[in-house]
Amino acid sequence: MKILTTILTLCFTVSAFTQNYKFGKVSKEELQESVCSIDSTADAAYLFKYRKTYFEYNPNKGFEVKTEIHNRIKIYTQEGFDYATKDIRLYKSPSGVKEDASSIKGYTYNLENGKITETKLTKSGIFKSDENKYINQVKFTMPNLKPGSVIEYKYVIVSPFTYNVDEFVFQHSIPIKKLEASFEAPEYYNFKVNTKGYLRVVPEIEKRYGTITFTDKYRSVAPSGGQTSYSNSEVDYTKQLSKYHLENVPALKDEPYVNSINNYRSSVKYELSYTKFPNSNLETFSTTWEDVVKRIYDNPNFGGELNKTSYFKDDIDALISTVSDPATRTMLIFNHVKKQVKWNGYYGFYAENTRKAYKDQVGSSGDINLMLTAMLRYAGLNANPVLVSTRTHGVPLFPTREGFNYVVTWVKLPDGKVALLDATNKYTVPNILPFRALNWQGRIVAENGGSGLIDLYPKTKSNNAISVMAKIDEEGTLEGSYRSVKTNHRALSFRERYNDADKDDFLEKLENQYNGLEISDYQVKNDYDLSKPIMESYKFVKESQADIIGDKMYFSPLFYLKTNENPFKLEKREFPVDFGYPSETSYRFIITIPEGYKIESIPEPAAMALPDNLGSFKYNVVGKGNSIQVAVSTQINQAIIIPLYYESLKEYFNKFIQKEAEQIVLTKI
Repeated sequence: MKILTTILTLCFTVSAFTQNYKFGKVSKEELQESVCSIDSTADAAYLFKYRKTYFEYNPNKGFEVKTEIHNRIKIYTQEGFDYATKDIRLYKSPSGVKEDASSIKGYTYNLENGKITETKLTKSGIFKSDENKYINQVKFTMPNLKPGSVIEYKYVIVSPFTYNVDEFVFQHSIPIKKLEASFEAPEYYNFKVNTKGYLRVVPEIEKRYGTITFTDKYRSVAPSGGQTSYSNSEVDYTKQLSKYHLENVPALKDEPYVNSINNYRSSVKYELSYTKFPNSNLETFSTTWEDVVKRIYDNPNFGGELNKTSYFKDDIDALISTVSDPATRTMLIFNHVKKQVKWNGYYGFYAENTRKAYKDQVGSSGDINLMLTAMLRYAGLNANPVLVSTRTHGVPLFPTREGFNYVVTWVKLPDGKVALLDATNKYTVPNILPFRALNWQGRIVAENGGSGLIDLYPKTKSNNAISVMAKIDEEGTLEGSYRSVKTNHRALSFRERYNDADKDDFLEKLENQYNGLEISDYQVKNDYDLSKPIMESYKFVKESQADIIGDKMYFSPLFYLKTNENPFKLEKREFPVDFGYPSETSYRFIITIPEGYKIESIPEPAAMALPDNLGSFKYNVVGKGNSIQVAVSTQINQAIIIPLYYESLKEYFNKFIQKEAEQIVLTKI
């Protein structure tokens, strides 16, 4: 009997520990836990993650969206302190309508001398700021953090934007022990449910009822004075409640060459499809891609801006008056916009005011590229805008306006050639979009709102051809000259890093990148001539580039330029590898060995290929007399490599890294 009582007591204790998530009721067991029970490598974990989003009727404003948040997080290590800072992004419209965050409460709990202590988040620790014209921010960091702390906070967001419900995120970079979430909407709002990620998420659906009470005020007129009276009326309606319950959700860990890890994070997005209020017509929002594109095109800040010409007409007439060739006209107008209007950093596919942007010489991505499209059309070219979701914004898998946050320009020339243009970046050229815009497919919007898909990834390789002539002395110091030729996205990336940088700082970073490389006579050619490749050259000295053991010298034929680490470390990867663009890197080395040495051995030639021509590696070293010639080439022929080939890609990198590490052996004569 005593044993049974003990077992029942233990069961009750464990149950209480795992299920009591009332705000402020943190247990000693939670504070004593030193390692996450579901992921021993975790620096922090959500012990409890709660979100409730619902519609509430405001007599003065109509329906509003309320979201209640309650999070409890365990901090295991100092690296986990990052999860004690919370940024709340609040949207606002140009008209002044905005979201608000309120009822912010938080505590940090620690275990000191066997007792639970709590430190309150004070008002002075909560900071509010205007991030930009569209976003306000509320930010706080929980106080008195230590490894082992448990933090807890809650708040409420009230939003007037009933058409925009924030995504329900069910997976983070740290594990979640218990998650509860719910979404409740009245019958007047019909939402599509879009899910993504590899974690299976199925809601429980309930039907509920609600009532709206309207109060009407009357003023009667009488000889002795008026009297105010009130009457109430009620409207009953139904609500749909979706509830989510998850436990022991694993962390989603990022890895190199992912366009956006958010594309693969388990989540649910409620997208407003249509509204139907009593005695009103049905209003659709995003039922199909045709609906989405039509609503975007019909907006005066999109389709309307494409028809405005008066503000640029005289300038474009003067620019192209003597030019009839369509390709030349395209480049003149493209370069004119890049020079005339500077990007202000704001993303978006709607224009704010193209006329003002042109006059003030600064504008958003919507201003600049819709302006470019309008100018090209005015010049008689077949041009259309292309809706894009940038890499960090995710991939729009379902018909949604919110899936896009950017726009570029498509133009088709009479000879059938097609070009994608983005004038927000002064170093872009046709079909070389900024890296942020290389994200699967864009949706081209033709005149009058027709649409179709277009691949955003380039087909032409971006090259980096490296030539090195060097000599190595008997102490292992390498001295020589370096030259590289970069094309397409490799050239664009270099120009972005180099042209606007402090040149001394740029060189210092380059030397530090190669751990003490000494550079002199550094030169860059064609840094502003976008029609030509980037040509970079310098002289260098690098010590300790060989191991000297007895009468032998050992060194890698690629020296400091060899690849040292495989970027792919996961055993299994469920999401694609996204390189952004196809590429080739080639090395040509001519190495003079020190006097008094001869070549004893060199690595064997090697060649390997990825399946389906996805990539290749070629390696050859030839030695003769006091000279060694090295030729190495690595190619990735597809911007995207699907998970099916992940193991092959990982092994490909392992093999060529091993090959590049093989050493040349010299022996004293």
